Amino acid sequence: MFLKPSFWNPPVTYQLKLDIFEGPLDLLLHLIKEQKMDIHDISVAEISNQYLSYLDLMNDLNLDVAGEYLVMAAELTRLKSKILLPSHGEDEDGEEGTDPRDELARRLMEYQRYKHAAGDLRNLEYERQQLFSRGSEIQIEEGEEEVIVDATVFDLFSAFKQVLSQRTFKEDFEIKITTLSVSERITRVLDTLNENESVTFESLFVDNRTKQEIIVTFLALLELMRMSLIRVQQGTHFETIRVYRASNREAQEEALKDYNEAETDTKLNSETLKNAP
Repeated sequence: MFLKPSFWNPPVTYQLKLDIFEGPLDLLLHLIKEQKMDIHDISVAEISNQYLSYLDLMNDLNLDVAGEYLVMAAELTRLKSKILLPSHGEDEDGEEGTDPRDELARRLMEYQRYKHAAGDLRNLEYERQQLFSRGSEIQIEEGEEEVIVDATVFDLFSAFKQVLSQRTFKEDFEIKITTLSVSERITRVLDTLNENESVTFESLFVDNRTKQEIIVTFLALLELMRMSLIRVQQGTHFETIRVYRASNREAQEEALKDYNEAETDTKLNSETLKNAP
């Protein structure tokens, strides 16, 4: 479980919608993989605690969590209670000996198959784009092929928690996390990638001295993922995450311009509603 420092309450005025990335089933699949559980033999109590811990972290980061996440939290709580209650023969559907976790496992398996199929299509499209853009043959070294997969937003959350756990923060002056600071960090990350093409996730936080700076960098990475300006990958079994450039400078400038204009419009609309009689 993610343990927050006693002074963890950053004054975040910035907000990002989480549902543009993943849904509650994605989070559950991530937790099952992280805890090395069998999808047909889930420890509901442990998964529920981990799930609620992630929701707490999302809330602290001021991420706009869709209602479906809260619905799933309620479903997990109900399922946990049902498992803890003594069985009286038949279940509520009149079937004897049915495992209360079966329906959740079925939904997860079905969703996992869909995700794998969609991922295969994305990888084929990406490989086709790379082949045409490079205009030359790709040299493949002999030996065992390393399995690389796209990292999910929850893989980034796990890595983000790891970065925080490795730091010792002193209580410092409050720095408001605004759209401006996130925009500046987006530009800095892109500058780094334009020079190196790819870097490790952890390396992007090396120069961050305060918890606010780390949060701003993380939010910038989420925005870059949303805008498809970066590609985030890792080996299997939660290995090191690498961040790759996925666009040229012209596309970056255009996307950042649209981002800043959209955020300015949102701010103006918010101020208008705030000052309305």
